Amino acid sequence: MRKELIVLLVILGVFLAIGCTGNGNEATNETVTPATNETGAATNETSVSEQNPDAITVSAAASLTEAFTDMESQFETENPGTDVNLNFAGSGNLRKQIEGGAPVDVFASADQKNMDMLANETLIDNSTRKDFAENSLVLIVPVNSDLNITGIKDLTASDVGKISIGNPETAPVGKYTTQALTDAGLWDQLKDKTILAEDVKQVLTYVERGEVDAGFVYMTDAKTADPGTIKIVATVPVNTSISYPIALVSASDNKEEAQEFVDFVTGDEGQEILEKYGFTPESE
Repeated sequence: MRKELIVLLVILGVFLAIGCTGNGNEATNETVTPATNETGAATNETSVSEQNPDAITVSAAASLTEAFTDMESQFETENPGTDVNLNFAGSGNLRKQIEGGAPVDVFASADQKNMDMLANETLIDNSTRKDFAENSLVLIVPVNSDLNITGIKDLTASDVGKISIGNPETAPVGKYTTQALTDAGLWDQLKDKTILAEDVKQVLTYVERGEVDAGFVYMTDAKTADPGTIKIVATVPVNTSISYPIALVSASDNKEEAQEFVDFVTGDEGQEILEKYGFTPESE
């Protein structure tokens, strides 16, 4: 009888041990598995709710750097779902990027020629094309220059050695400059003195640093020079209006957002910003 009782007690103890172990495993599973799932779900929800906003790439002439940077901030404030990525360079280089398939949504050029070339290749949506600003060409010299330069004819003097102009192949400012000097009958005398720059900002930098004796830039860029570095000595007449067109790139995948940016640039707010930086409204 005693042996049977002992056996029963042992069996009962085994069952109790198995039961406790099972309950322990169930408790562990109930605690860990839901926590893991909840963490995973929370991560997924965060990635969806914090997705990057729709982004558009705007390729704009270097001379638009300050004005468009200002516009970017204001536009994104008013359109929080759109992120504007700005790409500045000489209009010719920007055109070549678009021709090469760069993912650009909006193109703003400092001349009509580069926009015309893209239009002829059907690389822009011509129905969205608008002229939105005008500029002027000026001659600048380092502020501490001791040369008697008051106009373009003075550049022919023997003591004037280096004149910076934009590369006519990549920067419209260079094309306007060479046309102006040719019309004035001075190009043949000055071409060997020229130092080519990739865009108008590089011309400005050369003059600011005193690395050249003079340079040709847009009025708007001259106004952005570091204080006390340059002097504007003359406004240079050009035979072609320095006008800026803007348009959607045909291959854009974000045409709705891109058009909203174009509308902003050509609308009242954009025009006010452009005028603040020295641009003038496009002539009717």
